[in-house]
Amino acid sequence: MKKTVFTGAATALITPLTKDGIDYEQFGRLIDWQIESGIDALVSVGTTGEGSTLTHEEHVEAIKFSVERTAGRVPVIAGTGSNDTAYAIELTQEACRAGADAMLLVAPYYNKATQKGLIASFEAVADASSKPCILYNVPGRTGCNILPATVAALADHPNIVAIKEACGDISQIAELAALVGDKIDIYSGNDDQIVPIMALGGKGVISVLSNLMPAQTSAICHKFLQGDVAGSRELQLKLLPLVNALFSEVNPIPVKAAMAAMGFGENYLRLPLTPMDETKEKVLLDLMREQNLIK
Repeated sequence: MKKTVFTGAATALITPLTKDGIDYEQFGRLIDWQIESGIDALVSVGTTGEGSTLTHEEHVEAIKFSVERTAGRVPVIAGTGSNDTAYAIELTQEACRAGADAMLLVAPYYNKATQKGLIASFEAVADASSKPCILYNVPGRTGCNILPATVAALADHPNIVAIKEACGDISQIAELAALVGDKIDIYSGNDDQIVPIMALGGKGVISVLSNLMPAQTSAICHKFLQGDVAGSRELQLKLLPLVNALFSEVNPIPVKAAMAAMGFGENYLRLPLTPMDETKEKVLLDLMREQNLIK
C-alpha cells in the first residue's frame, strides 16, 4: 500500500495579492496561523490560490515560500496541474526541487481530453515527478470528468497516490471507491461532502472552508476517524450555511472576501475574477459573525 500524504484536512490556501504581486507577509501569517490551528496539510497555488493567473515566476516562488515557511511542520502540496502536459511536467519538477511533499494535478482543462488522453497525461507527469501525485477531478471547472475506470487504470502507478474528488456525484465516488480499494486515497474536494466521502473510505478533505476555520474543518475529519460519526456529522451540518455562502459565487471570490475581513490581506483578485456581490458578501459576513470569526 502506498504512503498516505495526509489524513484529515488540508487547506487549499488563498494567495494574498495586491496590485504589486503576492503579499508574502500576509501569506506567511496565514501559513503560521493554519499550522498553529491544527491543520493537517497545506495546498499552495491551487484553484483557491489563483494559480491560473499567477505568472510562472510567481507560481514557483509561492511554492518555494510555502515550503520554507512551513519548515516541515505539515506536508505542503503544490498545485502543478495544467491543460498543457509539458508545462505541468515543468511546474511539477520545479515544485519537487523546491521541496514540496506532493503534487496536486488538476484534470487538463479546456482541451477536454478523452479518458485515454487523461491517462497518458497523468502518467507523463507522474513519471517526471520525484514526489507523490494527487489527481484532482473537478469537471465543473475543467469540462473533463476523470471517470472511476480511468482512476483505477492510473492507481497502479507508483507516484499516483490519491485523488481529490470534486465531481459532486456521490454515486460516482462510491463506484470509484469500489474500484480502487486501498490502492489510492480519496479526499473530498467539496466542503459539503466531507462526511459522505469519508463514509465511503475517504481520508479527509482538501478544503476551502478551512482557510477560515482550520480547527473546525480538521475536527470534522478527526471526529469521524475516531468513531464519533454523529459529532462529525453535526459539525458538518452546522457549518453548511457558511459553506454554501463560500460557494455563492465562484471560488475563490467569496473566500478572498472572508479572509480580508479576518485581516489576512486585501480583498484583491486578478481579472477575470472580480470582488464579491455586495448582497452575497453581507450574507457571508453575517454568517462569519455567527461563528465569531469577525466582529
